[in-house]
Amino acid sequence: MFSNALKSISATNITANYQVSPNITSVAGPWKIYSAKKKSTGKEYSVFVFDKKSIDAHSKELSRSGAAAFKTVVAEVIERLKKEASSLARLRHPNVVELVEPVEETRGGGLQFVTEPVTASLASLLQEKDDQERSGGVGGRASRYVTEDADGTRRRRELEIDELEIQKGLLQISKALEFLHENAGLVHGNLTPDAVLINAKGDWKISGLAFCSPPQDSDKTTSFRPIALSEVLHPDPRLPRTVQLNLDYTSPDFAVDSNLTVSADIFSLGLLCVALYNSPHQSPLQCHSSLSTCRKHYNSPGGIPSSTNNFLSSRPIPRDLASQVLPRMLTRRPAQRMTAREFQQSEYFDNTLVSTIRFLDSFPEKTPNEKQAFLRGLIKVLPSFPKSVMEKKVLPALLEELKDKELLSLILHNVFKIIELLPSGKRAFGDRVRPTLKEIFVTNAKQGQEKDSTRDAGLMIILEQLSVAADNCSGGEFKDDILPIVFVALESATPTLVDAALRSLPIILPVLDFSTIKNDLFPVIATIFSKTNSLAIKVRGLQAFVTLCGGDTGNDDGLDGFGPDRKKPSASALDKYTMQEKIVPLVKVIKTREPAVMMAALTALKVIGQVADAEFVAMDILPILWSMSLGPLLDLKQFQAFMELIKSLSGRVIDEQTKKLQELSTGTNRSTSGLNDDFMSFNAIAGSSLDANGTTEADFEMLVKGKTGPSHSTNPLESGWDSMSSPLPPVTSPGAIRSPATPAAATFSWSSAPPPAPSLTLKPQQQQPAFRTVTPDLGHFNTLTPTTTQFSQPLQPTTSTSSSAGPISWGTTTTTTPAAVNPWASQPPPPPTNASGAMSLAGSGQMARPAAVPSSSSFSLPPPPSAGRGGGAPGLSGFSLAPPPGAPSVGASSPAVASLQGNMGMGMGMNALGGGGGMVSGGMGLNNSMGSLMSSRGGMGVGMAGGGGGMGMGMGMGMGMMGQQQQQQQQRPQQQSGQQQGQKSGLDKYESLL
Repeated sequence: MFSNALKSISATNITANYQVSPNITSVAGPWKIYSAKKKSTGKEYSVFVFDKKSIDAHSKELSRSGAAAFKTVVAEVIERLKKEASSLARLRHPNVVELVEPVEETRGGGLQFVTEPVTASLASLLQEKDDQERSGGVGGRASRYVTEDADGTRRRRELEIDELEIQKGLLQISKALEFLHENAGLVHGNLTPDAVLINAKGDWKISGLAFCSPPQDSDKTTSFRPIALSEVLHPDPRLPRTVQLNLDYTSPDFAVDSNLTVSADIFSLGLLCVALYNSPHQSPLQCHSSLSTCRKHYNSPGGIPSSTNNFLSSRPIPRDLASQVLPRMLTRRPAQRMTAREFQQSEYFDNTLVSTIRFLDSFPEKTPNEKQAFLRGLIKVLPSFPKSVMEKKVLPALLEELKDKELLSLILHNVFKIIELLPSGKRAFGDRVRPTLKEIFVTNAKQGQEKDSTRDAGLMIILEQLSVAADNCSGGEFKDDILPIVFVALESATPTLVDAALRSLPIILPVLDFSTIKNDLFPVIATIFSKTNSLAIKVRGLQAFVTLCGGDTGNDDGLDGFGPDRKKPSASALDKYTMQEKIVPLVKVIKTREPAVMMAALTALKVIGQVADAEFVAMDILPILWSMSLGPLLDLKQFQAFMELIKSLSGRVIDEQTKKLQELSTGTNRSTSGLNDDFMSFNAIAGSSLDANGTTEADFEMLVKGKTGPSHSTNPLESGWDSMSSPLPPVTSPGAIRSPATPAAATFSWSSAPPPAPSLTLKPQQQQPAFRTVTPDLGHFNTLTPTTTQFSQPLQPTTSTSSSAGPISWGTTTTTTPAAVNPWASQPPPPPTNASGAMSLAGSGQMARPAAVPSSSSFSLPPPPSAGRGGGAPGLSGFSLAPPPGAPSVGASSPAVASLQGNMGMGMGMNALGGGGGMVSGGMGLNNSMGSLMSSRGGMGVGMAGGGGGMGMGMGMGMGMMGQQQQQQQQRPQQQSGQQQGQKSGLDKYESLL
């Protein structure tokens, strides 16, 4: 049926301009009430709809003649309903329903009009209460009437009928009747619960003016046409009861005596008062739409409600109403009834709560002093008010008066108190309070306006009540409507407001999201902190930084106005980057050295230091703390506080740096001393040191005197390459191993006490024929790591127990080889009588300078300039020469090794010959250097003779001979005996070395 009613109004002007809800809000007599919103403004209204089909359904059972007569009656009903809507347009009063859009006829013959928002009719509300009582209470049955929020959510309508609500409603109805009787000169004629509507503010207003008429004895001029009593007093059974006069609330003088006066409305009001306390909530007179039954009630002695029969109520009626008011309203004689004005002044309304409501209704008429006194006392009375009255009556009335700036702070005090008391405070705050506050302080606020004390007082109230606002709105709503108000306070020129806004951060932060805090809130606070000249705001700004960083200011003394139950941020509101890059620079540039500011900065840096990086703490925070700690105004206790923090943060830096270094050094085997030795080791400069190894005092005397004698040393080019000692045992053939009793040869080493090194033996990959020794591959030894530097001890010659100097060794003592073994030539050359080989090696700088060794007296050789670390063994002493490019690795059976040995032997042998093949007069020819011996590949090697001045020339084999020897070596099988290898030419060995 309801859907059909909506379809019938689809083509009207009202449906074109208003968005009508499909759900019925309430019912008032023949009218169905729908919620609606105006499309152009979005404002809420109510649409009253009458469906003609509810009457036409009875005409189908009538005959043709009866149907024609019934049609005439229906036309009269439609005319009365039009009169009701038009009467609302002509009667303007706060307690009369306000008409917004005039009545219109629908396509199906129905009617509709638009009024102010209406929540329910009193009849529907009383019916709902009866249903709840019959079903066992409020929670027994769901309400038949629901309301729809702006977001489309449907919820149950919350309406209460308590003592104050009844008193307030009856007082408002009596004011409307006073207006009709005294000002409009009209009689309502049908005052019933269906004629009383409750708007969205909880006000009771009268409607149902279909039977409104001037009184019979009135002499006032009016535009209302009097009703025909003969028509209205005889109900038509073919019509619904909702479109006819309700005899249950009709006075006896009107129903029985056919006398229509203003007193008839007072009698009806008395019956309405009884119905409000009766159970079920209905009139004590039940006429059942029968005029004869109504007359029987009034003609019987006990048929009229009176104090003797408790006014025919099944429940008690309040004493003041039953003893003084109802007897003067429900009297049989109209002249003895009280007027509407007298009803308002009765003792029934003589209480504080009702008087408060009456004062609010006439609030605009009061003086400023009366208004301020009323608002100061209202906050004490509010807890006594019913919740519905506070939400629907008191709160809207107060919000309407916020336009008065002088009362702004007083009104806001009461508004926030109401929100705290209401169980549905979140809804009331979101629907009414929050939009109003934003409109007053943000939307309509003038930018850059001068200081306004009244406005600042209102802002202070909001800041003090931020906890109430945060509890009654979501994060998004707080961000959109409340946070802009906080920004207004932060940017205010009043320091008290700025201070209160900064103190409110513990309430604000839990409601906002991280992005809003970092991008919107923090920049404002940082700007205030950097620009303020007030030390108090400076301190409060530092405390705000502490709160933003998740710390506690420690000033919770209960004097901040937020209370003990305020929300506290559970974690840091800002990230580490913002703390380090934004807050610390602001603290660093503080110029004042006031102790209060310094201690506040100490707290901020303490909180930041707990989360900042250790490097940042060391480089940025600690210098700031040291600078502040030396402030001239700090006392001993404050200085000690700085020292405690400095020690704490320094300890943290030490612990983290130590841990990091330990993690980085894990897995390395090199000791710290070894790293220091490597750092302090230098290569010796060629020719900067003397090498006395292998040369005795007798050898030197024979050299300078030009004498010849048995040589106690071996030319290093003959045997040094093959017999140099090394930490690694030399790879030798089985026949070359000598007894341990053989005197140890002179050795070279990096220090006097070489470190112990593992004995690593270079073994051939395959078993080869016997050979004497091979030159070690210096490119494949481990890194040289001496235990001490070359500057640890001075170089000192040592005495040798051996009768002859040993050959140049690689570092460890090896067995000497017999001088007779010479695989380089068929006939052994005469042994040299000087240490030319040793001197040439020393002069060339190719030998590393060894430390003194206890084996023999020798000259130290400097370390090679390009001694590699990658292939040498640890602790290896001696010198190294890089192999030629493309040279194969040195092995036991390598052809390159044999070539190297042959070349070296051939070069040394040729150097001892003169130009004609004889001996040089005056002494042995002295090679200029090993470099001169190797300078020419295929040329001549020249050596100057000492003493006699003779010239000796040595023939050096060239590249051709070396190439021929290498071809011969490649043609020979790899498996040869040690004797065959010893017959190779020495120049091949020399060429291979280069």
